[in-house]
Amino acid sequence: MNQKEICAHCGEHLPAEDGIYFEDQFFCQDCLEELTVFCHHCGERIWRETNNGTDSIPLCDSCYDAHYTRCDSCGRLLHQGDIYYDEDDALCWSCYEASQRDRETIHDYYYKPAPIFFGDGPRFFGIELEMDEGGEDSDYAAEILGLSNHSGLVRAYAKHDGSLDDGFEIVTHPMSLDYHLNHMPWQDVLRKAVALGYRSHQSGTCGLHVHVSRTAFGSEEEDQESAIARILYFVEKHWEELLKFSRRTARQLERWASRYGYREQPKDILEHAKKGYHGGRYTCVNLENHATIEFRMFRGTLKYNTLIATLQLVNRICDVALYLSDQEVKAMSWTTFVSGCQEPELVQYLKERRLYVNEPVTVEEEL
Repeated sequence: MNQKEICAHCGEHLPAEDGIYFEDQFFCQDCLEELTVFCHHCGERIWRETNNGTDSIPLCDSCYDAHYTRCDSCGRLLHQGDIYYDEDDALCWSCYEASQRDRETIHDYYYKPAPIFFGDGPRFFGIELEMDEGGEDSDYAAEILGLSNHSGLVRAYAKHDGSLDDGFEIVTHPMSLDYHLNHMPWQDVLRKAVALGYRSHQSGTCGLHVHVSRTAFGSEEEDQESAIARILYFVEKHWEELLKFSRRTARQLERWASRYGYREQPKDILEHAKKGYHGGRYTCVNLENHATIEFRMFRGTLKYNTLIATLQLVNRICDVALYLSDQEVKAMSWTTFVSGCQEPELVQYLKERRLYVNEPVTVEEEL
């Protein structure tokens, strides 16, 4: 005859094999499910009353302490990677966004909203455009952003930048190249900035940074790194031409967007970069962001054709890195590269900088 046990919670008598012992107590299945849960992170069974998480994300004490916290405003459970800081407060995105609405239009340097993607992926471009000399003025920022953010769409935001004397930077959410060209009202934005007294190229303090989504180079990390290695090789091989394209001086690049140094193989440059190169994020192609790579070489501009040409150049470099082999990239000359550039804005700019195979053209003033 099977030995019977008594459930410590409901008192039911049942065969021992039909129940479970937990912390030296015997329970029937129904009572065990009522009284305990499994930690979402480590999988350990814990008492329901000691759950430090939520009903949907139960957590033991150690996992909560190591990986989670709660929003200081609303109490929502937050994974460490989802925390947004407002001074000393750890907030969820909703509470952080609400706190920022009560502040100046120009957010602090560490402002990090959840990305909103515009256009078709997987290749998205995010722009950081610094402008100076017009004032770190919230009303001016609101006027400029009002041209891009309307009809319920937040395409861009403004941030403080300590490298500027009297201005701010405009940061876009990730957009496809087509969206930048045909839906983001860059001409209106830049025209308004100039009218309000801002300058970018002429200020000498400003940069134009272009982020590219890593997933643009493949879904697997191995594929992404192979393409990124070819980008680094291309930049090193054609450094002099890209320096001319960037409108920066060699000294400025050394400070804000230094090179990694030429190596014979693309993968060798990437390995050098991944070993903690001393430039950190202040490198020609910043690799420190987990979701993007950042082209940092370019001088700021409020000239529409230059901004669009810069995006088109980065897009063309991405094409080369994605669709050509290491050997093909190594063999490619600058003349071959630019001869494949067909976009009118890019061709115009390459001619202006005397980087194209055709005759130069009349150059309009940079702003």
